[in-house]
Amino acid sequence: MKRSKSFILLVVIATVVCSITAVTAIQVVNTGSFDWYKRPFVKKGKRVEHKNVLHKHIEKPCVFKTVFGEQSSDSGFVFKTSEKVQTSINRALSWISKEQNQDGGWAAGQRFTESYEKNRAGSNAQNQSDPATTSMVGMALLRCGSSPAKGQYAAQSQKALDFLLNAVEKSAENSDNITTIQGTQPQVKLGGNIDVILTSQYLTNLLDEVTNTGLKNRINLAINKCIRKIQNATQSDGSIRNGGWASVLQSSLADNAMETAYKNGAKVDTVIMNKSKDFHKSNVNANDENVATEKAAGVVLYAVSSTSRSSAKEAKLAKEAIEDAVKSGKTKSKAITAENLKKSGMSDAQAMKYASAYSINQTSQAIAQRDEVITGFGNNGGEEFLSYVQTVESMVMSKNLGWKKWYDNIGGRLLNIQENNGSWTGHHCITSPVFCTATCLLFLSVNNDVEELINL
Repeated sequence: MKRSKSFILLVVIATVVCSITAVTAIQVVNTGSFDWYKRPFVKKGKRVEHKNVLHKHIEKPCVFKTVFGEQSSDSGFVFKTSEKVQTSINRALSWISKEQNQDGGWAAGQRFTESYEKNRAGSNAQNQSDPATTSMVGMALLRCGSSPAKGQYAAQSQKALDFLLNAVEKSAENSDNITTIQGTQPQVKLGGNIDVILTSQYLTNLLDEVTNTGLKNRINLAINKCIRKIQNATQSDGSIRNGGWASVLQSSLADNAMETAYKNGAKVDTVIMNKSKDFHKSNVNANDENVATEKAAGVVLYAVSSTSRSSAKEAKLAKEAIEDAVKSGKTKSKAITAENLKKSGMSDAQAMKYASAYSINQTSQAIAQRDEVITGFGNNGGEEFLSYVQTVESMVMSKNLGWKKWYDNIGGRLLNIQENNGSWTGHHCITSPVFCTATCLLFLSVNNDVEELINL
């Protein structure tokens, strides 16, 4: 891709300035031959280290940051969480940290005993802790800078980790789930096996933060046990059995858990994982934009967000294969088609698979951003918030530069409906303030995981 002289000058100036100036959080999304980065950042006076991804041609990339909603970048690839959004995040973290139960877990409450008005009042601390909600909060804390070893909420994170590891270790090997609790909001609405799925995801996300060999081994054993349960619960069509009201979300989260665990060395059956991906890709027809919603409670948002997230990695690989083929002269066309993918070196079967995944991914993302689809069931619920998270993660993973617009749009909506106490509450189905607040935190702080998502 050709760049203007003004853009080149901007990069040069930014590089010089960043080399002599202390910079806090830098997250870059470049186009063309550039890659995405996340540099080390400073939070409340404490340096939080992240892995650096070196550019193929530039050893120390650095550019100016823009402020979300207030400034713009000529290239549109620089992102930073604004002060207003960070204030919202801090308020939510303060609130949710106080909702932790004595056993280290968090509770969403029972679907049929927790009224909307009681949930709206704020506290769910009298309810029994469940692994699904605890994992959601744990992932939100982790994305916001707190792990059991560091961060403002390290103590809460440690207690949550202990709660989840104990749940996994005490569970029967031949059971699909890791808890005997039944009828929670996440289970009824997402699926009966959602606890083991989200716990697996949280433990895998935590691995890079753990340095103690003994603890790391314990976590790896727990992850592999969770993965075995998830794979045992995978049905012939690639979905997860014991689904809830919007079971496609449970199945998509299971796919995410297997994908992340596989990358981190867990024993994942790739046949089952690919079957899961095929299930989600089959829900969206890229040619006529028909969306199957039978397992999505009839809600298009749930289906397309699940498909976009599950197809994101394959879409990214297709895009990168074409970029490399153009650079090496194997093809002049940047079109991501089966024909061009074959020119890049893929077999006929691979080319068809990745070209289809890319097309389905882009179609799903586009549909998910339509005004009439964003509303989901018709008003805000935990399922809507979860769908927003899946869509933004998909866009980041597939290097879709439109993710900033999506982030701005949904981020603004979330800030407008945040409760005075710092929480978010659903108005249907998953109404739990704890679950809803955790998902909103995961969306608003996605900037902190750009590198991790890109490198999945």
